[in-house]
Amino acid sequence: MKFMRTIFAVLTLSLLGATLATGARADEWNKKTVLTFSQAVEVPGQVLPAGTYTFVLADSPSDRHIVEIFTADGSHIIATILAINNYRLTPTGDTVVKFAERSGDNPEALKAWFYPGDNFGQEFVYPKKRAIELAVTVKEPVPALAADDADLKSTPIVAVTPDQKEVEVATVIQTTPPVAATPAPVEVAPAAEPVELPHTASSIPLLALLGGLSIGLALGLKFVLKLAS
Repeated sequence: MKFMRTIFAVLTLSLLGATLATGARADEWNKKTVLTFSQAVEVPGQVLPAGTYTFVLADSPSDRHIVEIFTADGSHIIATILAINNYRLTPTGDTVVKFAERSGDNPEALKAWFYPGDNFGQEFVYPKKRAIELAVTVKEPVPALAADDADLKSTPIVAVTPDQKEVEVATVIQTTPPVAATPAPVEVAPAAEPVELPHTASSIPLLALLGGLSIGLALGLKFVLKLAS
């Protein structure tokens, strides 16, 4: 009986571990994050009262990043908004939200949301009219829908500048991973040209010298032999 209880406990822990692992993978996939705001916060299209909300990245058939905001328990959807990747923003290992500078007594406008470990932020796309107002206030480009009454899945995304001009998003916001810098080519010194040694003098004088020495040696030897006889 004790053995069976042990087996049951092991199986229970295994199933629990598998469930937790699956949940962790699901959260990582849809970026599920529970956020609590102590005061009202503006998101594209509306203002959220102070409270707790669940943010998730929707499973969209388009290649766009659509963020859904739910009540704290995830039972009721409150807002559906569009976001883009921004690789210029600096991430941390924790969940981080960034706000745009507010004007007057307006609620703070949510600028971007980071999921832990991501090297980019989900920067929110505002309706064009509101994006222009924010760009003027924060003095930096703000992503916007090209038309206010727009379909999130098809309406072009632009960026509006502080001087209220409309430009392509990619010219002012880093929406793709930065390309690693290519190392500068290493200059290799060209191979040294083979040094041509100077030509030596002709061997003829040397042969003449050796010949003269041989003749002299022979005459000397003959003279010595003559004296000896």
